[in-house]
Amino acid sequence: MYLERIALANFKNYENQKLDCSPRLNCLVGNNGMGKTNLLDAIYYLCMAKSHFNLTDNAIARHHEAFFRLEGHFVLHGKKEKIVAKVMPRKLKELERNDVAYAKLAEHIGLLPVVFIGPDDIQLIREGSEERRRFLDNTLSQLDQRYLYELIAYNKVLHQRNALLKNLAERSGGNLSLLDVYDEQLIDPALYVLEQRAKFAQKFTAIFQSTHQYISGRGEEVQLTYESQLLENDLGDLLANSRQRDLALQRTTKGIHRDDLVFSLGEHPLKKFGSQGQLKSFLLALKLAQYEMLRQNKAVPPILLLDDLFDKLDAQRVTHLLRLLTEGQFGQIFITDTHETRIAEIVAQFGVEYRRFVVEDGKIG
Repeated sequence: MYLERIALANFKNYENQKLDCSPRLNCLVGNNGMGKTNLLDAIYYLCMAKSHFNLTDNAIARHHEAFFRLEGHFVLHGKKEKIVAKVMPRKLKELERNDVAYAKLAEHIGLLPVVFIGPDDIQLIREGSEERRRFLDNTLSQLDQRYLYELIAYNKVLHQRNALLKNLAERSGGNLSLLDVYDEQLIDPALYVLEQRAKFAQKFTAIFQSTHQYISGRGEEVQLTYESQLLENDLGDLLANSRQRDLALQRTTKGIHRDDLVFSLGEHPLKKFGSQGQLKSFLLALKLAQYEMLRQNKAVPPILLLDDLFDKLDAQRVTHLLRLLTEGQFGQIFITDTHETRIAEIVAQFGVEYRRFVVEDGKIG
């Protein structure tokens, strides 16, 4: 699978831009703030129907413009796929596949697998559990469409339950029977999500540990552990026992929306004891293991988006990584760098086909 051509209109700092891509390796070079990352995000948007950076569509449209449009021409299993996103923030968001609009955006997720690796990955370690659940959900939603639908259903009921808790608190009480209904509606989607997350964590850990050993070149023991309140407790019981606390806090305190992945280095928490080099190796291994998990299960290599690679690794590690990417079972890759010749000089050592683009103020040459 690969992207042949992309066209952007009013997307972030791009007014109108078209780009013909190499099916193998694409190097985007230019100073910071010129639009390299924005182009990667446009590719991600066509694959996932949203920004990688969790931005609202209103924040994506070019300044003073009322809409943006993306058009991507992909090759998937030897067949052409035309994907178009038409967005008028707060009014219209439509995604088309081969000129036919999806009834639901969720139908598109998983068709074009993608992995984004960038400087913001550090949030997976430094921030709270929400970032790590997002990593789980991003991967599993691309692997299993039912997972995405069950997650959407759970989050919808969760939102309704939280709104009711707030309303009951503001009115100093009321009829609690609707809480019983919401509690019951949360159980089935929660159990499916729980089951898939637990299975994923078990399979993913082995791939991650193998990838980490290759990248780090050392025998450091790394571990990720899936934690959920539901692994040893019934959700119905948890919700019933925490009802008074939920009413006091005006939010649901038990459920899969509290799940987490715990990262460890040896017997110690990675967040507290990992050096900068260990953090970088851990994060890179995590994302490349995500890539491998998708590749094995989707029967196509995902598109790999590598943003500001030299911010994560020194030159020696970058060379090592690029050798892995060009000689391993990877498909189409997009890499950004602030140095105009650095990536090209390294890639030239491996004799792989690539295209180099210079990005300057929303224009690509």
